[in-house]
Amino acid sequence: MAVAALALLTAVPASATPRNPSPVVQTETFAEPADADDPAIWVHPHDPARSVVLGTLKEGGLAAFDLNARTLQRVPAGPGGRFNNVDVVGDLAVVSDRGRDRIRVYRIDPDAPQVLRDVTDPAAARVFPESEVDEQRTAYGLAAGRDPVTGIRWVAVTRRHETRVALLRLVDKPGGVGTAPLATIDLPSSFRLPNGVSWSPCEEPGERPQLEGSVFDGRVLYTAQEDVGIWRIPLTPAGFGRPELVDRVRSYGVPSRWDDVAEECVPSGADPGFGGQWLEADAEGLAVAHGKLFASSQGDSRFVVYGPHTRDLRIVADRGTDSVEHSDGSAISTAYLGRRFPHGLLVVHDGERGDAGTGFAFLRLEDVL
Repeated sequence: MAVAALALLTAVPASATPRNPSPVVQTETFAEPADADDPAIWVHPHDPARSVVLGTLKEGGLAAFDLNARTLQRVPAGPGGRFNNVDVVGDLAVVSDRGRDRIRVYRIDPDAPQVLRDVTDPAAARVFPESEVDEQRTAYGLAAGRDPVTGIRWVAVTRRHETRVALLRLVDKPGGVGTAPLATIDLPSSFRLPNGVSWSPCEEPGERPQLEGSVFDGRVLYTAQEDVGIWRIPLTPAGFGRPELVDRVRSYGVPSRWDDVAEECVPSGADPGFGGQWLEADAEGLAVAHGKLFASSQGDSRFVVYGPHTRDLRIVADRGTDSVEHSDGSAISTAYLGRRFPHGLLVVHDGERGDAGTGFAFLRLEDVL
């Protein structure tokens, strides 16, 4: 069943909340300039136990892990590179390079001496050529997948500090894998509230309410606008349909202003009560499985599972693994991945690995969904 059929805004709370799950294993801890951010899962077509988990490390590049969370390979981002989000389509890992405003592509082969091999077309065009790379208003959030009707490999990319989303398709070229633009859409930066007041989320001067966490569900793109909520956008081979805001952060509609001294947004009026129930800004990583949408409520380190009985949870420490705080990206596979993950795997970014840095946590999918 598609997530679209779940009527997210009218979902009712579960009558009993399962216990909060804990990671089964976790990756090594990464410290600056390597900064863990977003994971993806590649399922081995013949030997599921040899599947590979990928994770972006921003200026630290891209990492590949086995299902025991051991690091198999580190791919450097290179001069000026900053790898922000990653997703998988077929045997390709697709990465948004925020530092260069480009899509980078890596072939995945666990039988090769190196699991990841760069197959990016050297002539690949920029995603947002109108942007200034030095200001990094560039390629940011990313989701990859296939059109279930045409089989086109498409990639949705959000733009940092802007509300624009680009839809691209992957193209095989003599020099490697490149992209071709399909469409763009600009989501709102201001909103008409039920009381007739126009509201915009507070941002640092010169910035707009950006989007990052994104996931395809068939011919639908879900994307999270961090200070606003979660959008559902239907897709066709020609581009985007009409977007719908299917859930809002709790602070939606709350007046606030930028404080130059504190260098943060501060409330400037009473809460009018138009926000949602579940998400504490920022709304972040999204993943889909079994007709449910899994979302990171980064502001209070919770996760929300949207479905007929929407509920929330925390990922807690247990048996030598750490709890998960301030999570950005997430990825889900529903495949059998060996005895440790017989019903599937959830991988989440952990933004606070004690005082040491960041990493990724691996959970059994049945413990969450």
